Amino acid sequence: MDASLSPSRVRRYLLPLTAAACAVALMSGCSGSDSAGGGATASASAQQRPASRGSGDLEADYQAVIKNVLPSVVQIDASGGLGSGVVYDDKGHIVTNAHVVGEEKTFKVTVATGEKVLSASLVAAYPAQDLAVIKLDEVPDGLRAAKFGDSEDVEVGQIVLAMGSPLGLSSSVTQGIVSAVGRTVTENRANGGTGATIANMVQTSAAINPGNSGGALVNLDSEVIGIPTLAAADPQLDSAAPGIGFAIPASMVRTVADQIIRSGKVTDSGRAALDITGRTVVDDNYQPAGVALVSVTQGGAAQKAGLRAGDIITKIGDEQVTTITSLSVVLAAERPGQKVTVTYLRNGAERTAEVTLSEI
Repeated sequence: MDASLSPSRVRRYLLPLTAAACAVALMSGCSGSDSAGGGATASASAQQRPASRGSGDLEADYQAVIKNVLPSVVQIDASGGLGSGVVYDDKGHIVTNAHVVGEEKTFKVTVATGEKVLSASLVAAYPAQDLAVIKLDEVPDGLRAAKFGDSEDVEVGQIVLAMGSPLGLSSSVTQGIVSAVGRTVTENRANGGTGATIANMVQTSAAINPGNSGGALVNLDSEVIGIPTLAAADPQLDSAAPGIGFAIPASMVRTVADQIIRSGKVTDSGRAALDITGRTVVDDNYQPAGVALVSVTQGGAAQKAGLRAGDIITKIGDEQVTTITSLSVVLAAERPGQKVTVTYLRNGAERTAEVTLSEI
């Protein structure tokens, strides 16, 4: 997890149905020259540079992207609130966030191809990565699947558009840039999130508001590069921190969605695990000091390495472990099958064990 974020500062954005009209009513809005040379040199240099894009060109790019992608972004109505989704294929599969579908099995979906509300059913949810796939019961004519981009091509500074149903306003678009890549963020379970720790998130300045969850973060090539999922919250105001949102990268979306569509579940998560349940412990000053093992799975990674209930993990490799969240963050950066050195306390004495990580 990025050092500037904590579980209490991150919230998922599913819009409660009862708050939609009120929220809309309260919203007032969404959101040098080279001095080294003389005049002749500067003029020649300017002629050699490629012409900058005019505002009309960029506006045309925006409009083209919106025309290409927005028809693939839908509004999802679960009994607990409104969220967004992206049409994944021409068979009616729609990818969204697990926290959007919650515990529901059936949904009402509004697509861009018509005003008729369609019914959909859950295929499967994967809360560990906060992703889910639902499927339309009937596929309407003209349903358009989105094109998903390559996460390796995402760069800081890229212009992006976020599309979804913020505050229940379907087919809404906001713009910003990619602010950072490779963020690890943990959802706040208390705010209705899955509690998942998600690695390699795309950070964006595009406004991510309630109802945007499960929608599309899109580049100017009309490719979905991520699924907007979280926004940072100001811990003092307990409200969204403007311009700090996070999207699950397209590569992970494709990996999870393809497995769910093919097998009805995720068969290869690529997520490392210790196979333990634990709790945060504090020191004499009531500061988080490690993760105590409440239980270890028989035959699991920790048990095979000799760890047992009552041990307190304080470090994995060179990374300090002080809380359950910090343990999840460290594991999110590892891969199944990788060997790590776990430092732990047993009866007050520090020990180490080499653990071969398993898979969630």
